[in-house]
Amino acid sequence: MTSVAFLGLGIMGSRMAANLQRAGFAVTAWTHTPGKARTWAAEHGAVAATTPAEAAAGADVVISMVVDGAQVDAILLGEDGAASGAPDGALFIDMSTIAPADARRIGEALIGRGCGFVDAPVTGSSPKAESGTLTIMAGGADADLARAMPLLEVMGETIVHVGALGHGQTIKLINNAVSAANAATLAQALVMGSATGVDLEALEQVLAAGSGNSTMVALKSRPMREHDYTTLFKTEHMLKDVRLCLEEAQAAGVPFPAAGAARDALVSAMGRGYAQADFSAIVEAYEGLAGLRIGED
Repeated sequence: MTSVAFLGLGIMGSRMAANLQRAGFAVTAWTHTPGKARTWAAEHGAVAATTPAEAAAGADVVISMVVDGAQVDAILLGEDGAASGAPDGALFIDMSTIAPADARRIGEALIGRGCGFVDAPVTGSSPKAESGTLTIMAGGADADLARAMPLLEVMGETIVHVGALGHGQTIKLINNAVSAANAATLAQALVMGSATGVDLEALEQVLAAGSGNSTMVALKSRPMREHDYTTLFKTEHMLKDVRLCLEEAQAAGVPFPAAGAARDALVSAMGRGYAQADFSAIVEAYEGLAGLRIGED
């Protein structure tokens, strides 16, 4: 039985780790919130640890799923980090969304200690995390990816080896920036539809069937119309990803104005108090600019 240290039990991580435990992997879980790993482990028949190092002790594979590069660095390489407890030759898989440069730096440090490393961020939000149908973009060496595949296949439906270490993060950032831009465009369309008095059900139906369709129409149109921002992916996390994408674009010397506009709208939604809400709250920024609220006369 492959033993897995799973670090991070947030909206996504808790579901991904549960799928691994159900599939027969021996999961030892750790998360920042005191007591949360113990509660999760009791529910899923797993083991809880009090530090990343303790979780990684004896683990064949260490998976991290946290918010940003600073957290990944701390829980893998910091004091009581997983690298200090993991055995020689352990495979590390970071499934967080972080800066590509951070992925390369952390990966090179772990490889220098004799471990394997794959950067494997995911897309698909919490429903697909729960069903094990995420899309996973993996960067790293062929041999490391081959070791990771049995676990990735439990958590994801589409696993793409996108290239060298860090390329998984780059593609994830571009993907999320496009998602945010699509959500921003959808929000503007709904605000215009509301302002002109058209049937929003009809508008949504046509968008879904026509050339204006995107995944955001299916996922975010109704939450935007109903102002139901039940969190699937936090506004603050989407803003972080778009910001990182824009930094990569700037470093490459290329423009990404659609991502820049989405960033500004996400900043506005954050300023209106929706940091912890689902990023469908981006519609609040455009309602504010228009001086109206969808569905209200």
